Amino acid sequence: MGSDALGLEFAEHRGAAARGPAPLQRSAFIRANTKLLAPPLVPEIKLHLAEESLPIWQRTEDELGQTNVPPPYWAFAWAGGQALARYVLDRPGLVTGKTVLDLGAGSGLCAIAARLAGAASALAADIDPLALAAVRLNAAANAVSVGTAAADLLASAPGPFDAVLLGDLFYERGLAGRVLDFAAAAARNGALVLIGDPQRSYFPKGLFKLAAEYEVPVTRELEDALIKRTAVWRL
Repeated sequence: MGSDALGLEFAEHRGAAARGPAPLQRSAFIRANTKLLAPPLVPEIKLHLAEESLPIWQRTEDELGQTNVPPPYWAFAWAGGQALARYVLDRPGLVTGKTVLDLGAGSGLCAIAARLAGAASALAADIDPLALAAVRLNAAANAVSVGTAAADLLASAPGPFDAVLLGDLFYERGLAGRVLDFAAAAARNGALVLIGDPQRSYFPKGLFKLAAEYEVPVTRELEDALIKRTAVWRL
């Protein structure tokens, strides 16, 4: 996710309930508070992105009439997701004709990349309803079809996916452990498991095989540098 400090701050709120506006209102909120922009490493894709982090988080709480709402992960193209999307777009044979899961999808960047690379289907899973609304808007902006799932898929065994994409999910200890267990189970089922991560605080070093490295342009507001060295890993 973002810098360690921002990531830990976000993590404190990750499990908070995300009630509030109906789907059409969520879409309107996203359109009003983001711009359709291309992430630097994947200019082929356009996403509804925020230009600042704390203002949109505050507006999200105001819109929902709540505090401690899930942070707007969906409003940013994080370094790990950009690297993973780039890797998939440059190697379409990895997903062409296959069923793909984008777990903890946020904006849906990786799912969209998979569909553009020829995946038969892509499911974007996230526990934040605003994220799923953003995925649908972003998929439409890129003229692809992406399914969405609001359930916590980490709570059950992996489904029969050909490929599982994990972008920037190792930023909090408890979540990292659950993601690793899910990834291992998916790999045992025969899925290709790809991880995009700049080695956040809880990245399990020594467990994955390095597949590619990227220098990802990011913002100082979210990261600790303007260029974030990020890698794609295979389980």
